Amino acid sequence: MACDIASSAGRGERRLQEIRGVLRSALADALGAADLDAQDFIRVDTGDGFLLVAQAELPKAGLLFPLFPELSARIRAHNRHAGADTRLRVRAAVHAGEIRIDPDGTVSGAPFEALARLLDSAPLRHATAAGTGGTPLAAILSQHVYEETVGHGHEGLDADSFTAADVRVKEYAARAWLWYPGSPIGPRAGSRRDRESGSGERPDPRTVEQLVRATGHGTVFAVHRGDQHIRHNDRG
Repeated sequence: MACDIASSAGRGERRLQEIRGVLRSALADALGAADLDAQDFIRVDTGDGFLLVAQAELPKAGLLFPLFPELSARIRAHNRHAGADTRLRVRAAVHAGEIRIDPDGTVSGAPFEALARLLDSAPLRHATAAGTGGTPLAAILSQHVYEETVGHGHEGLDADSFTAADVRVKEYAARAWLWYPGSPIGPRAGSRRDRESGSGERPDPRTVEQLVRATGHGTVFAVHRGDQHIRHNDRG
């Protein structure tokens, strides 16, 4: 799994460290709320985000729901009281595949390339900017992760919650799936989570949450920043 703070550049070192701390804390709390142990992941600091690598035996569906709604709710709660220079908009991506974990904890492998392409995609970047002030969290799943998690009866992972996008970046071309806050896997308006965060607003339907994970000998969860030229196809 990869996560990245959108538009983190230009805020200055002090503010950057502050928002990094907010994301770190929000992610740790969301993992706990989703009954996931942070010790089961290899965490790599990417500067303006984090890459989480999980063992292959961890169920893929558990990295989607309720983790992303929980993370989104915490970022939204922070933004309600934060100034313009410390508000967060986070991109996430999830992909699965075989990776290498060296004895020193260093991770490598082709799945990370796909993860980076998904995380930096134009549809995901546009999704984080959708709505007034942007969305707190937007995510994207690779086709592989989508096929193994969505539409199999897992809670919150209904096919109608995702929108297809064709990703074409350099030599990489693949179908991916965007998740929009406000869909069945996101915090619903008037839900207990919304009431606790003090927000009863339904997120803009164009907002997207991005997630990328790689699994095999390990699972990757990473967030990064960048631009990619990807055609976004809305489902009819």
